[in-house]
Amino acid sequence: MIQCKDCEFYEIGPDGRRTFNCDPFGNIKEPECLAKWQLLRLDALVAAHRGLLSWYERMAPMQDKIFKYVQRELDDINEAERWKTPDEDEDDRNHNNFV
Repeated sequence: MIQCKDCEFYEIGPDGRRTFNCDPFGNIKEPECLAKWQLLRLDALVAAHRGLLSWYERMAPMQDKIFKYVQRELDDINEAERWKTPDEDEDDRNHNNFV
């Protein structure tokens, strides 16, 4: 099995960054290359997911504040509109008086 460091599609940049120029649909040399490529993609996916989770953790306190604010506003709206609907107790008492 050829090692990635010996492959023509592997490069090390001046800053030490490794670059894989292999394409799984076109220029893979060995079957193991595909498995390595999948591992690299999976590692990138996990790193992106961790970044997203850390972003969610930073946003959580702000979301809690927004939810509390919206709930308070909805409660105020419901309280303000409560006068429009008659109480059920009054309806029952009025209905019983007419019978």
